[in-house]
Amino acid sequence: MTIRRGEPWGEAVDRPDDVPSLEDDAAASDAVARGARSFAVRGGDLARTMGRTAAVDDTAVRAPVDLLRVRADGDATVAVAHVVARRRWVGWWRGPVVLAMNAQFLGDYDVAPRSHPNDGRVDVLTVAPSMSLRHRVHARRRARTGTHLPHPDLTMTQGPLHRATFDRAVDVWVDGRRWRSCTELVVEVESDALTVYA
Repeated sequence: MTIRRGEPWGEAVDRPDDVPSLEDDAAASDAVARGARSFAVRGGDLARTMGRTAAVDDTAVRAPVDLLRVRADGDATVAVAHVVARRRWVGWWRGPVVLAMNAQFLGDYDVAPRSHPNDGRVDVLTVAPSMSLRHRVHARRRARTGTHLPHPDLTMTQGPLHRATFDRAVDVWVDGRRWRSCTELVVEVESDALTVYA
């Protein structure tokens, strides 16, 4: 059952020996694509969102986590932390950018401060193609502390499904790795799909 505001989430347990222990988000999404529904994460943005620190001990937080089902021009994959769509050669600096977040963080950036990996929603930050380079630099700097919003060229939405279309192909990055390019991207939440230890 997805989390509701004010309810506790997860529980402290002994670190399990009988589930795969994965290095990061990319390894987790690979494992899920192969059928895993329960695993531990030692690093990455999902682990950080769940409160995992670099310290290694015998306890973990076990919690239900949503899965992102991703479709791009007919191909399908899964994500556990985030999906990013942007133009390859100009990256973040020109054109449209879409960040679909199940985790709060994307590397050093606090992209979606209100995102929760078990709320049944994907948090989507959309950067308007018209946003100036100066404003992008400023917003990127502020995103380190999660203070990039509000901004007239940045839109944050939440929901169980997000669909984006692009007039020119963009590259899609899934959990930190380039997956493919597309002109239509669909990200849909599968609630309570995973049991994650962090």
